[in-house]
Amino acid sequence: MPPFTLRALLSFLPRRAFSTMATLTPTSVASAVTTKPRLRGVVFDMDGTLTVPVIDFPAMYRAVLGEEEYVRIKLENPSGIDVLHQIEKWSPDKQRRAYEIIAEFEKHGSDRLQIMPGASELCKFLDSRNIRRGLITRNVKDSVVLFHNRFGMTFSPALSREFRPYKPDPAPLLHICSNWGVQPDEVMMIGDSLKDDVACGKRAGAFTCLLDETDQCSSPEYHNMGLEPDYRVSSLVEVHSLLETNFDLTP
Repeated sequence: MPPFTLRALLSFLPRRAFSTMATLTPTSVASAVTTKPRLRGVVFDMDGTLTVPVIDFPAMYRAVLGEEEYVRIKLENPSGIDVLHQIEKWSPDKQRRAYEIIAEFEKHGSDRLQIMPGASELCKFLDSRNIRRGLITRNVKDSVVLFHNRFGMTFSPALSREFRPYKPDPAPLLHICSNWGVQPDEVMMIGDSLKDDVACGKRAGAFTCLLDETDQCSSPEYHNMGLEPDYRVSSLVEVHSLLETNFDLTP
């Protein structure tokens, strides 16, 4: 193979594919081109990913923060408000009231809980390939229990906001990887939030997939976040073929 052809091939190889390679030959390059990364686990967000969005988050943020504070923080953070981190700065009494408001919104959302189209089928596919399923949510444990019971689907580990620190910190995802005994680069994080799910996955060193029903990546407020998911889908129905095309799914 002429040297310029080998260099051209190398320029298209993803870094993950040859970061541990020693001497490169035409044969080893061809092998690297066709080798897919192994996938041993998928970790899901819950609200807006496994379940249809039902919580009016802007209304909840306004109720917790007050209109004036909500507008101020929104202007400073156009890509989204992290209300849980805002609350952590408050006095215990003020925090207690804030969590009560959030709990009311979450309870109202739980009463209307619906499974996301494609979620059940995707989980059955993962089970058929012996690929582990985990869950990380900033919702409370009771909501996770309700989700498991209502839809007959179990994710383990399933970490709620009682696990600290929560997304976008990588700690919950790294905890799941440790529990499974796998490396982060053998896991995919799937969620509907760039600032929480994709950020968590990237900081942990996992693959990331954004469920982007509203084409949020095209919105100007997200352009300067520096968070580009490895994959993007508009429906969970698309994930099945995405995994089969791009990953080694053998046990």
